[in-house]
Amino acid sequence: MLGILIILVFTVYLAFFFKDKKPAEKKERVDPKIDTQMKKLWSIAQDSMRERKPVRAEKALLTILKFDEKNAAAYNRLGILYAKSQKFDEAIECFEIAQSLDNNPSSLHNAGLIYLETGAYEKAAMAFRQALEMEGDVPARYLALAKAEEKLGNRKAAIEALESAYDLDHTTTTLRQILAIYESTGDTENATATIARIEAQIAENELERKKKLKKRPLGRPREAVVSVPRTAAPRRRMVRAHKPIATKARPAAAHTSTVARPAARTASSARAASTVRRIVRPRKKSL
Repeated sequence: MLGILIILVFTVYLAFFFKDKKPAEKKERVDPKIDTQMKKLWSIAQDSMRERKPVRAEKALLTILKFDEKNAAAYNRLGILYAKSQKFDEAIECFEIAQSLDNNPSSLHNAGLIYLETGAYEKAAMAFRQALEMEGDVPARYLALAKAEEKLGNRKAAIEALESAYDLDHTTTTLRQILAIYESTGDTENATATIARIEAQIAENELERKKKLKKRPLGRPREAVVSVPRTAAPRRRMVRAHKPIATKARPAAAHTSTVARPAARTASSARAASTVRRIVRPRKKSL
């Protein structure tokens, strides 16, 4: 009895204190029919957005969210669709849901653009900063942050953001935006220095362009082709082959008629000749 009690206590001890801390997670199998349907809906949504059919794209994306409520990509695309249709409240809501489902810098950047469009500049700047903390090598995000800071009146912060964008991508467009801020504040010294930077960048871009042209492999020189003016060829007259006309063969005349005719002609000619002789013959004079 005591042995049975000890075994029972030991079994309970093992059951409660040596449980597997990482139970095997059961993977939900996706029905292949649903997977095929989802791919088809994604294709419809992308094609509709490309072809500027917002109603059809919206229906496809909402159908996707019915099957998968935690699809962050669908919420992000739906937010872009609403933003293009100027439905800013719905767009912000979609971007926020997408950000809560998937910590993605693109969703934050898109939400910041909507805040910037609607005049919520502080929220826009905050969204851009959060996106840059997650992905700081995209010049477009620094440019968007600079615009938000400039709207808030923080010109120094705007110039810093523009300089960061220029460090990543040397473009004259960014330098011209910096120049515009200096000119608006009346800072002639920095404006002159920025103009010099723009001219130097233009010269550098031209030099790079010439180097690329030199590196291109030259093909074989084309042979000179003498172009001969074309003369109009004489038009040939089409001679149609005429079919031979079928004629009916006349029946041959009787043998008697062919013999009688020359005879008649001979007799008549003889009578005419005798008549002529009588007329022409001179008469003898009577004594």
